[in-house]
Amino acid sequence: MRALISVSDKTGIVAFAKELANLGVTIISTGGTHKTLEDAGVSVVNVSDVTGFPECLDGRVKTLHPAVHGGILAMRDKEDHMTQIREMNIEPIDYVVINLYPFKETILKPGVTLDTAIENIDIGGPTMLRSAAKNHRDVVVVCDPSDYEQILQELKDTGAISYDTKYRLAVKVFEHTAAYDAMISDYLRKEQGIPLPNNPTFTYEKIQDLRYGENPHQKAAYYREIKPHRGALVDAMQLHGKELSFNNINDTHGALAVLREFKEPTVVAVKHANPCGVGSGSDIVQAYQKAYTADPVSIYGGIVAANRTIDKATAEEIHKIFVEIVIAPDFTEEALSVLTQKENIRLMKLPDIESRESTTALDIKKVDGGLLIQDADTTLYEKENLKVVTKKSPTEKEWEDLEFAMKVVKHVKSNAIVIATDKMTLGVGPGQTNRIGSVEIAIRGTDTDAKQRDLQGSVMASDAFFPFDDCVAVAAAAGVKAIIQPGGSMRDEDSIRLCDELGIAMVFTGERHFKH
Repeated sequence: MRALISVSDKTGIVAFAKELANLGVTIISTGGTHKTLEDAGVSVVNVSDVTGFPECLDGRVKTLHPAVHGGILAMRDKEDHMTQIREMNIEPIDYVVINLYPFKETILKPGVTLDTAIENIDIGGPTMLRSAAKNHRDVVVVCDPSDYEQILQELKDTGAISYDTKYRLAVKVFEHTAAYDAMISDYLRKEQGIPLPNNPTFTYEKIQDLRYGENPHQKAAYYREIKPHRGALVDAMQLHGKELSFNNINDTHGALAVLREFKEPTVVAVKHANPCGVGSGSDIVQAYQKAYTADPVSIYGGIVAANRTIDKATAEEIHKIFVEIVIAPDFTEEALSVLTQKENIRLMKLPDIESRESTTALDIKKVDGGLLIQDADTTLYEKENLKVVTKKSPTEKEWEDLEFAMKVVKHVKSNAIVIATDKMTLGVGPGQTNRIGSVEIAIRGTDTDAKQRDLQGSVMASDAFFPFDDCVAVAAAAGVKAIIQPGGSMRDEDSIRLCDELGIAMVFTGERHFKH
């Protein structure tokens, strides 16, 4: 029996090789692995002695040889295969223990050059792994040090490796090599600036299995990119509370998307993937008070995201109600002492929470039998494209409120309407099948009687155009004084005319923000 061992990650390899040798397995190795094993007192054969050729091209070529691949790929139950390798003086290789050049670790280093990254692309390793995985009936293939113990235990217990184990290891190899190649292609694609590849491949690493998905009968897991952007949710540190759920993670993702629109102290409350209260203030406690006041009903059991450190005063306000998660760049010790009084609240620290590097990401949606891929929606509007289409122009304060409302409505499920004033939301109307329905929900809020709400002097933002002037009429009756929307409807003139009649300012952005 012979084992070919060549590993970059040398965790546990000496002990594993020694045990194989003690069981009568001849060890073949290359380069640094050969030296590591030899220095540890393991009897080891250099691969050059097997191939009859020295390593060359700075180690780029050492195992790409028939003496290696013939020994791996020969099918033991095929007489002609075995005859051929005997005639060529090739001996079978029964174990292939390989892990690959550290490409991931290389590209994660600050300032890594393209040349350095390319030199850390493994060629021989994936080839041997794939060869052995293809011939897994006869060859035990190992790419993960965590499998060493099981393999040794099976050998000690039964003297052989079961087919089920061989098959599992082979599947693991093809997952590993596929992820490795996907990581390389993704890196090279980004280096060249190719946004939408012809054959997209993506690789992720599992962070954890989740208790369940959106619903208890659905299985789910949480994965991370190999090289996530700065400030990514996957890098948040959980300081306190229960394990995150599928819906927790998804809602927090939505909260961060809204939060990153703002530079001033801001708090975003999210419920069921939609912002329910957003507030900006002179400090974070004022911002939270605005977000809470915006919708004190919906924030209950929701997600709270802040772009400033949570201090004691803010923590005491949050502590008054039940929320699932608070995520912020940091928490003071006094704030933690307040919030951790509740056992189940999840406290998440994300130091780079304001980073806007995520704007270079792709937006990917799974559809039946395929994928939809698009650039992320990174813009709000171009100021030079803003067009006041009514006789009345917004006041300075209304301009400020219109921009605030647009930042929020961009992240509300379509059809989307947001009513705001004084840098806080007053009403959010998400996801209706007609736009007037969204307007009515934004006006009504969580009150049973819309007439109870004081919206005088507020502004309204819409993610897409108004198909009819009914949205203007209902908004005006509620007290809205300025409206911002993309424009582009065949009946824009109807809305403009009614705004002029009612003394409302209307601004067109020329840019739609559907979010489905």
